[in-house]
Amino acid sequence: MSKRFTSDKPIITLFEDEHFIAFYKPAGLLAVPASARDGKERSLEELVNDRFRRRPEMQSQDVPTLHPCHRIDRETSGIMLFAKGKKNQQLMMELFHQKKIEKKYTAFVHGRVTRPTGTINFPVKDAYEAKFSPGGDGKDALTHYRVLEVRKQFSIVEAMPVTGRTNQIRIHFKMIHHPIVGENKYIFRKDFALKFKRTALHAAELAFEHPVTHEAVRIEANLSVDMKNFLERNPV
Repeated sequence: MSKRFTSDKPIITLFEDEHFIAFYKPAGLLAVPASARDGKERSLEELVNDRFRRRPEMQSQDVPTLHPCHRIDRETSGIMLFAKGKKNQQLMMELFHQKKIEKKYTAFVHGRVTRPTGTINFPVKDAYEAKFSPGGDGKDALTHYRVLEVRKQFSIVEAMPVTGRTNQIRIHFKMIHHPIVGENKYIFRKDFALKFKRTALHAAELAFEHPVTHEAVRIEANLSVDMKNFLERNPV
């Protein structure tokens, strides 16, 4: 079973200004509410809005709703950016649409990746499209990567997706025969010796020109504890 988040864990703020706020999303936590949730499971969006409204300084003023500017998988840890209000959300989502956001992920992938850098260009279907229209070619999807380290049974890579298709990084590394450690949707996990309780993927960095102040912003998130522990258990 994949890792699940427990609600008693704290949610860490990585960045905040008047317009935006970024949180460290733990692995196992839904980014946004599911259309049909199982039981009382809550999402990061719900948790941070509850916390934001309870701030002492917010008690005497209109509190803006925090709106997600993008999404990351339930199993992925790392940065998730929210906008304070719909107008700011639209500004930031336009930057994502124009591919003006620099995104970096850290992934552990099966096998020894021999090329130090590379580009994966393979069409990917968005989840909604794939569900209701099976088959077809999908949409253009592009991921750059560089190898950070090669160990005995796996490689540590930095993935830089240019497009933002659903599960893009997971699908792309599967297509080059280096699926992400812990992957269980696009491969059979039992076929690989290395085990991990979730997909070993971490949203490590976001960089962009602020759409309101026009200042350069770079947000970073340290590698998650479970991925650090995996590295300790699987040395070079």
